[in-house]
Amino acid sequence: MAKSWVNSAERDGADLHLELSGTGGRRAALIAALREAVRDGRLAPGTRLPPYRSLAADLGVARNTVADAYAELVAEGWLTARQGSGTRVADRTAPLPRTRRGSAKAPPRARASTPTASPSRPALSPPTHDLRQGTPDASAFPRAAWLTSYRRALQQAPNEVFGPGDPAGRIELREALAEYLARARGVRTDADRIVVCSGFAHALRLLFGGGVLRGPLAVEAYGLPFHRDLIAAAGVRTVPLPLDEHGARVDRLGPERAVLLTPAHQFPTGGPLHAERRSAVIDWAWARGGVVLEDDYDGEFRYDRKPVGAVQGLDPERVILLGSVSKSLSPAVRLGWMVLPERYVEGVLAAKGEREAWASVLDQLSLADFLASGSYDRHVRRMRQRYRSRRDRLVAALAAQAPHVEVTGVAAGLHAVLRLPPGTERSAVKAAAWQGVALDGLAGFRHPETDMEAADGLVVGYATPPEHAYEAALEALCRGLPGAI
Repeated sequence: MAKSWVNSAERDGADLHLELSGTGGRRAALIAALREAVRDGRLAPGTRLPPYRSLAADLGVARNTVADAYAELVAEGWLTARQGSGTRVADRTAPLPRTRRGSAKAPPRARASTPTASPSRPALSPPTHDLRQGTPDASAFPRAAWLTSYRRALQQAPNEVFGPGDPAGRIELREALAEYLARARGVRTDADRIVVCSGFAHALRLLFGGGVLRGPLAVEAYGLPFHRDLIAAAGVRTVPLPLDEHGARVDRLGPERAVLLTPAHQFPTGGPLHAERRSAVIDWAWARGGVVLEDDYDGEFRYDRKPVGAVQGLDPERVILLGSVSKSLSPAVRLGWMVLPERYVEGVLAAKGEREAWASVLDQLSLADFLASGSYDRHVRRMRQRYRSRRDRLVAALAAQAPHVEVTGVAAGLHAVLRLPPGTERSAVKAAAWQGVALDGLAGFRHPETDMEAADGLVVGYATPPEHAYEAALEALCRGLPGAI
């Protein structure tokens, strides 16, 4: 089986998804993977590759292996290397293929799905500390960089931008997304299979409310009740799949024709879907003629484990990937995307209608520039470091003041799950509320029809508080925990 790693590139370069396979050794596998990434357009001309040390560390290979691979590809003309400029993809002039809709595919330009709603909470005074899951630190929005992209996009926008829009979304954004998702998440697509929407909930409404997909829909036993309610409102029944330490039990899939999963980081319990189950769910989709809905709500944020690429990369014709910028930028930027198998594109566009009434065209152009300029990569790397620090401070505070509380689901994402003794969850939520802390109990995310054994816990989001208020939020949280020191 191919080994799939993603370079985190915390300090240099851009996020890069590579698959090392074959029997010719690590050097040959790396050369082949880089050639393929350039050949299929995932690495665009001019893209700067990670330094030797960064890529070697992330792939678990020797630095000389990376250096030798780069040197050979420079010699072959795939890459260029200049002092002070690093190693980059060489300019190539080969003609690009025609796309399905008949226009020449433009070169690539140089996200939930977003669980933001929460179960009901105690109705006390407004909270002093917001530790609910679902939203990033609003104070960290990259205002200056976004304003630069907005101005540049507005200045360069053709006149047609100010007329009726394409229901698929602006081509500039779809091309930028195709390049970014291929490079950072291992997604295999082109711009014509991407439809821009206003977020994960809007995508579900189009797919189920628009009649593109029909039920029943298999879902994970723990997930956002808001999403289940939205799907139920479209007349679709949801069937819960049990969870274990390897993710959703896809072996329990029955006659359903679709399944909704959070493979990169199960929401809210944490952890990626095991590699064997990723393959198994694709096999199920083929056997049933079904489809996998992949909620890639926080795939950019990972800390202690090797990140996994999108399941969509295994089979683009059996997976619909849903993403947004609600976690990475802000839920105020109402932009999301659907990466679709070809057979669903026209149905989704028909469901969406002839006018782009949900996502601002100027915001689409701004995000396209934000991605193409590298500002998005820089922002994600900066926030990844900030959220990791916050995660570490949360774990340290609990270890010092509530060592009996087990903390899980913290290898990635923007929240942690605090496991509690049976029968203590409701009192812990109330105690937190009395301390001025807003958070969620794990039970609120449980599917009402699951036969999975219930577990008590708290879902603690560590991204929302501004930096200056975070320490006080942790102190208040620990004061409310049962048995805290």
